[in-house]
Amino acid sequence: MDKLLVQRSGPVQGACTVNGAKNAVLPIMAACLLSPEPSVIERVPRVTDVLTMLEILRRLGVGATLVGDRLTIEPGRFAGTLASYELVSRMRASICVLGPLLARQGKAQVAMPGGCVIGSRPVDLHVKGLQALGAKIAIEHGYLVASAPRLQGAKISLGGTHGSSVLATGNVMMAASLADGVTIIEQAACEPEVVDLAHCLIQMGARIEGHGSPVVRVEGVRGLRGARYRIIPDRIEAGTLLIAAALMGGEVMVEGARADHLGAVIDKLAEANVSIEKLNGALRIKAGEPIQAVDVTTLPYPGFPTDLQAPMMALLAVARGTSVLTEKVYPDRFMHVAELNRMGASIVRQGATAIVKGVGRLSGAPVVGSDLRAAAALLLAGLAAEHQTELQGIEHLQRGYQNLEEQLVRLGARIRRVRAGRS
Repeated sequence: MDKLLVQRSGPVQGACTVNGAKNAVLPIMAACLLSPEPSVIERVPRVTDVLTMLEILRRLGVGATLVGDRLTIEPGRFAGTLASYELVSRMRASICVLGPLLARQGKAQVAMPGGCVIGSRPVDLHVKGLQALGAKIAIEHGYLVASAPRLQGAKISLGGTHGSSVLATGNVMMAASLADGVTIIEQAACEPEVVDLAHCLIQMGARIEGHGSPVVRVEGVRGLRGARYRIIPDRIEAGTLLIAAALMGGEVMVEGARADHLGAVIDKLAEANVSIEKLNGALRIKAGEPIQAVDVTTLPYPGFPTDLQAPMMALLAVARGTSVLTEKVYPDRFMHVAELNRMGASIVRQGATAIVKGVGRLSGAPVVGSDLRAAAALLLAGLAAEHQTELQGIEHLQRGYQNLEEQLVRLGARIRRVRAGRS
């Protein structure tokens, strides 16, 4: 596998552009199954998870072509109902084909999902929601086997142990778009990615109200049409770039970053002594003053996103003072702690909380990224570490970031990729 060699960098200056949101495009790709007409999706990031979803669609018999950042999906009268373990085990978001397959084909066989190793992420809310619409679902040989000759609208609550589920909300919303009658989804996820899916479905002819709030109303229709839709910018990529700039110091323009999607992140960075200016369609970050310790608790949107907990921990590892990071979404999402400590960080985990005592300066070391956001955190930590950091596990980075290393290098970061078999 390739690896990255990272040197202490900064101060940096320049501009970078945020790609389309990976967590928005995956369910929207699945939503295209709901119509026999072609759809075109724009600003599609070329990341591994998107390529995996492309292969799932193709094996269902759906035409799918990605040219640049434009994806054309041609479902036609596809007959497939099986999403295999081989593909679904690669990423959890694959389960979002379950609702569209049930609504369009009346049956589905979807492998239990996999993805990053960040703790238990059950599918119970997906099953609960679709069963409420009339689906019969069983687990057989590692697959969710579902059938529903005709879905019926219902009142559904999707609250889980750690809050609402983005993917479950999307799955139920998609299935309900073609169900008979009205569906009311209570305790729905409010994330921008759910809103983006709703906007795409509405453009396809769905009748949806309340998206972006905890109560969503879906009035089923007899059929949907194809659409042309442009994905929102990736708020997690934008947040990662902001934190990287804060670590390296300097002045960076993050074009495409939406302040309205990043309120909690901007507030915490400001509290940490980082200046962020909100512009029309961009954010300008000015860093250089000492980073101050802050307490962070991850929560469902509009709270601080769990996907930025690991990168934020890398920043706070070099802050002045002691920070407390509490993980309320995925309490076991601390695989990066041991590797950051190998770089000289002082982090102690206590259950779902990590106590981070800022050390001022990290030390480069060989480290391995265990999952997507952990790999990003270790890359960022290397930018603030004395001597070289050798980062392995970068295939995880490619699941969710399109050319993150190139973006950072253009700003002035010192990162070099070493191809497998070379030194």
